[in-house]
Amino acid sequence: MIVALIDSGLGLLPTAAWLRKLRPDVDLLLQLDPDGAPWGPKPEAWTVQRVLDTAADSLRLGAEVIVLPCNTASVTALAQLRAMVGPEVPVVGTVPAIKPAAAECRSVAVWATAATTASRYQADLIARFGGAAEVVGIACHGLADSIDRGELAAARRAIASAAERTPDGVEGVVLGCTHYPLMADEILAALPAGVRLFDSAPAVAAQTVRRMEELGRPSTGNGTILVRTSGRPGPLPPSAGAFESGRLLGVGLS
Repeated sequence: MIVALIDSGLGLLPTAAWLRKLRPDVDLLLQLDPDGAPWGPKPEAWTVQRVLDTAADSLRLGAEVIVLPCNTASVTALAQLRAMVGPEVPVVGTVPAIKPAAAECRSVAVWATAATTASRYQADLIARFGGAAEVVGIACHGLADSIDRGELAAARRAIASAAERTPDGVEGVVLGCTHYPLMADEILAALPAGVRLFDSAPAVAAQTVRRMEELGRPSTGNGTILVRTSGRPGPLPPSAGAFESGRLLGVGLS
């Protein structure tokens, strides 16, 4: 069983780590796109084609399940990808964990990229799943890019800026970009004591396992990790080394 994870950068690592924790036998194909990153500012048609081309490459390499551990890719290309691969290939998208956060907290801040924070997509999610909670969006300018480049000082400055703009009294922070869990410890340290973080990666990984099991095929993998960068074989980008001792990478990737 090969599971392909497609993202522009290191945002796929938290979901990959949770998959390794839940099913260490499964082979993972990590498809990063440093040549095209970041995807957020790109035209929608460009992003859709990039995701479809990467998915086609994944299928050629034997992927039986495809995961989009990226909010931008999920919003932009999930429907087109499912149409391309058909019902035989499960495709799992990513949605920020607004629903569980709003169910457990009276006030919630959604930390996300500037584009996502301003998007109709996020506004619709808040309207649908915010419930009685007070939910506010916080744009984390440059945080995802800094994480991809391994620029930890810049990432910490972006975190400090977002924390300063997060209203007093917030009980929960939703990590609305899949890169942010890689800095979870730093984010918690920048927030008042008692604030809870909500991350979509565990739920995405759990849903991926459910879809794998629905296929009814035995896993013959041995936990191999194959990395491709912009369609080429290669190791993880050097910036991934900045997170080797991180809490999430320690689950199974470091």
